[in-house]
Amino acid sequence: MQKERPVYLDIQKIRLPIPGIVSIFHRFSGVALFICIPVLLWLFAGTLSHESAFNTYQALVHHPLVKCILFVLLLAYVYHSLAGIRFLLLDIHKGTELKTARASAKAVVVCAIVLTVIIYGACLLS
Repeated sequence: MQKERPVYLDIQKIRLPIPGIVSIFHRFSGVALFICIPVLLWLFAGTLSHESAFNTYQALVHHPLVKCILFVLLLAYVYHSLAGIRFLLLDIHKGTELKTARASAKAVVVCAIVLTVIIYGACLLS
């Protein structure tokens, strides 16, 4: 009797449905937040100690690359929060039908982008 060999999976040809993509990015955003939030809190705490530290922080935040990084972190936070609410609802068996699950996954992506732009825009105007 021959053992069955593992099937070769071509990762580039596998097409995940939108709920699967939302799940994977929920994990990625969680890891990014886990790594970056303590660094941001450390930077914020440093700004409270001296006026020179605050001025350095302000100069750093106005750099375009840092603005991009902060935008991505805000997007990760909003996305992770919305996807987490979606998964909590799925855990209590709300929205588990295929059509509803796909619609809620798309809604998470769209709402995360819209809310991030609104929040980031409001922060820039203030």
